[in-house]
Amino acid sequence: MSQPLLAALKHQGHEITVAALPWVAPVYEAMQECQSVRVLPFSRGRLELQKRRDWAKNIKGQFDQAYVCPNTFKSALLPFLAKIPLRVGYSGEMRWGLLNRRLPNPSKEARGSMVMFYLAMAQDLLAQPCGIAHEAPQPRLKMNAELCEDTLEVFGLTAKTYVAMAPGAEYGDAKRWPKEKFCELIASIDQPVVLLGSPTDRVLGDEIVQGVAALGFSNVRNLSGQTDLIQAMALIQGASGLVSNDSGLMHVAAALDVPQVALFGSSSPEHTPALSKQAQMVWLKWDLDHQPPLDCAPCYERVCPLQHKRCLSDISAQRVLHLIERWPTRR
Repeated sequence: MSQPLLAALKHQGHEITVAALPWVAPVYEAMQECQSVRVLPFSRGRLELQKRRDWAKNIKGQFDQAYVCPNTFKSALLPFLAKIPLRVGYSGEMRWGLLNRRLPNPSKEARGSMVMFYLAMAQDLLAQPCGIAHEAPQPRLKMNAELCEDTLEVFGLTAKTYVAMAPGAEYGDAKRWPKEKFCELIASIDQPVVLLGSPTDRVLGDEIVQGVAALGFSNVRNLSGQTDLIQAMALIQGASGLVSNDSGLMHVAAALDVPQVALFGSSSPEHTPALSKQAQMVWLKWDLDHQPPLDCAPCYERVCPLQHKRCLSDISAQRVLHLIERWPTRR
């Protein structure tokens, strides 16, 4: 979602280095706008102040501008400690002294697309603080063709002969389509299915494999936690398409321009859409015929506060199957 920001900065003549945590660095390596990617040696969610001081000391004097995407104190601390002259980002979380050029931070309800939220930092910050009128551009990633071929060979797969699915969502259960629905869908598909995700999705993937077997089918393979991120991206690139919740792999598929069905529940496709012409997004909040109306969506909660999760459980496997059948590679 930050790739259009990098494209805009590149268009303005900047040479771009991205500092990223290990779990997201491979995504930036697939962005052609990045001259280099520096992996941050920090644990996710921890301050580790001395490590940050040491890292900032090593980059001091190398950069003249910093654009801080995450809305956290920790992320704004690095360019401040490195004494980068211009430090751009959004206000919030005690960042007044750390950033010297700040955009007002709107509420989630007023923010709109996250792509536009990030892209606004590349604009004239005084004239256009956060609202940009034009349509959000499609993010773009480019995978190395040889790497993709090697990855398919490693896992014994052939391009465009399987469907990828990502049943997990790190944020919480309220963003996950029920596993029973995935089982029903997989049992209805005439191509092999590969499940992708992080190590934390491994158990969920195993349960789906078992559920599909109970229906009398064996056309699913659980690779959750068995790939690194680059391999997962290559497997999405090689698939006929991807079915997923609102997750990181959903955005990867959109940026690779792969056919996809993206399922939304507690979150909103108006805020974090799959920005691709090949993306088909399902959100029952948009369905005026769905009764009773989903007045609770989007709640942005990790667990359904009403304990029914109708926003996702009411999406039928048959509905998703009809969308899969419209993918170009399946016509």
